[in-house]
Amino acid sequence: MERSNKAHNRSGVLVIAESNEDTIHQVTFELLGKGREIANELGCELGALLLCANVKQPEEMISYGCDKAYVMYSHSFLYSEEVLYKTNIVKFIEDHKPEVVLVGATPFGRSLAPRVAAALGIGLTADCTELTVGEDGKLIQIRPAFSDNILAHIKTRTLPQMATVRYGEFPVPEGDSTRKGDVIQIPPYVEGVEQTCVIEGVKRNVQELTEADIVVACGRGLKAEEDVALIQKLADCLGGQVGYSRALIDAGIGDATSQIGYSGLRVRPKLYFACGISGAPQHLAGMKESGRIIAINQDASAPIFNVCDLGIVGDLYQVIPKLIEELS
Repeated sequence: MERSNKAHNRSGVLVIAESNEDTIHQVTFELLGKGREIANELGCELGALLLCANVKQPEEMISYGCDKAYVMYSHSFLYSEEVLYKTNIVKFIEDHKPEVVLVGATPFGRSLAPRVAAALGIGLTADCTELTVGEDGKLIQIRPAFSDNILAHIKTRTLPQMATVRYGEFPVPEGDSTRKGDVIQIPPYVEGVEQTCVIEGVKRNVQELTEADIVVACGRGLKAEEDVALIQKLADCLGGQVGYSRALIDAGIGDATSQIGYSGLRVRPKLYFACGISGAPQHLAGMKESGRIIAINQDASAPIFNVCDLGIVGDLYQVIPKLIEELS
């Protein structure tokens, strides 16, 4: 493995960290846990790069397995603007030459990573659900393929080897506050780009779906886009968030960033409502670890009833209004 690193003059695993205003995003800690495993197998360091405006405790990344945490502070990073972030990350990678680069497959990460890969002229494996190291020391990137019917094992020929990893796929390791490492502040390479600029930041008072305690998801049983309002009303009554099955996203209904399943998000709420969702394996993979599952479906033989705690056989257009009336 050491001979390989010297041959292509690259070493180290790099996690591109993400932040929520002044805190580090949970997906960063998940990636650090998996990145630590990979770095140990490769016999190299684990680094992290955080671009932010005001994260107060970057040393947290050290406690979760990082050896060197590089932090770029700038007011320009107050908003997650992909082109500016991409420009700085590309220059950092060119200077530090990591062998592996990991990015969280959050909505921002999914938009950022392809831009970084394209600028570097390298391959990118998106939405990985597992990462291992092969006997040859190459990263094996595992992701669902062919409508989630198989798991593809992918190796990239280009370096660095780059992958995005689904949020919620790996456990957060136990932090160790006594762990030693270096927090290194570095200046941004650039603080503005010609292509884009942020005119105004509009804050959405919406909790991330992956962090919601209650999720109300809708599927093919929903007949029209305007009917999402019915699902939203039930979610509002419960204090939850709305999610969608892939069937609705493919039909052009709903926000693709709120898709639940193998090709979307994995959620683990305390309570999960499946409204008009049949329960295909692709969808079950994204929500089967929920605390309690309530299913509403007209088809009594729907697979969703095999995994739910409470099943209601009926038309969601009749059942949900009655639930809303009771909850109100």
